[in-house]
Amino acid sequence: MRLLVFIGAALVALTACGTAEPPTRAIPQTPSAGSPGTSTAAAPSAPKSCPGQWGGDGIGGWVPAASDVAGAAESLVPGSPVEALICAYPGDNTNPGGERLAGTRTLKDGAGQLARDLGYLPVGSTDSGACTAMGGPMTNYLIRFGYADGRSLWVGSAEEVNHCAMTTNGTAGSSTYVGDRITDAYRKGPATSAREKDPCRTWMARRGQNARMVPDEPTSLVVCRLDPQGGQASRTEYGTDVARQLATTLNALDTRPSDNSCRQTEGADPGVILRLVFGYADGPPTAVMVQAFCTPSVNNGLLQADGDDRLHQEATRLAPR
Repeated sequence: MRLLVFIGAALVALTACGTAEPPTRAIPQTPSAGSPGTSTAAAPSAPKSCPGQWGGDGIGGWVPAASDVAGAAESLVPGSPVEALICAYPGDNTNPGGERLAGTRTLKDGAGQLARDLGYLPVGSTDSGACTAMGGPMTNYLIRFGYADGRSLWVGSAEEVNHCAMTTNGTAGSSTYVGDRITDAYRKGPATSAREKDPCRTWMARRGQNARMVPDEPTSLVVCRLDPQGGQASRTEYGTDVARQLATTLNALDTRPSDNSCRQTEGADPGVILRLVFGYADGPPTAVMVQAFCTPSVNNGLLQADGDDRLHQEATRLAPR
């Protein structure tokens, strides 16, 4: 779990991992006889059903076979799969690896949304960053995406109490935490879209955030003023013009890879914590934290930068009172 540490304020806020939520684990669903969840006869190099056991030795970050689907090096789930088979392997994060298959769920209508959510994740980072060491339940997941032409692609990830897990398709990887979304899909059937979640409480990530603070062309902006005590955030919404103007200002900053930590500026008031959520016509939003009392003061989970007075004043002006 990546952490932003607000020194002196005794506040820890999640960045690329999302805001803290009660830990959950997949509800075991016993497969019926002859279902995909009980078959182990497929060739281990490219199984067509859920393996009976998690073959990795960690939390997420493993698939039974890499895919030759075009675009798998640039996106975790390229193209438009028509089906998703989710395999759940619950266990404990103090002794990960070797978990037994506990249940499966097949998505038809919800496969496209889950594929888009995962396909838009930033890829290339294999470092999950600084993780807290809280022990607790963990569920490793495999998802087999099937395409209309018979091709398939595996994605491996995990839900974990520290919100710290790698996601991979065997070729590309992402350190952005998505375990809660996969659990939603496993429990409820159709995947919960990222845009349906509260933007002030849930951290989202988008391809390109490792290259620009705000990638692509945003069409909307939500400015959230977060409560240091964890209460309800207040928010103000803006349209395309404001979103793109602020994105231009953020993208002009001198960025560097983020270590998702900051130091409180001496004598600064730690009471103003802003989350800027940029929305798009398609795909998940981009979230940027701005904390004028911290150095560095700007962080999107993959990049960080030192904001200037102009940026801090503009962000504060747009924030709800």
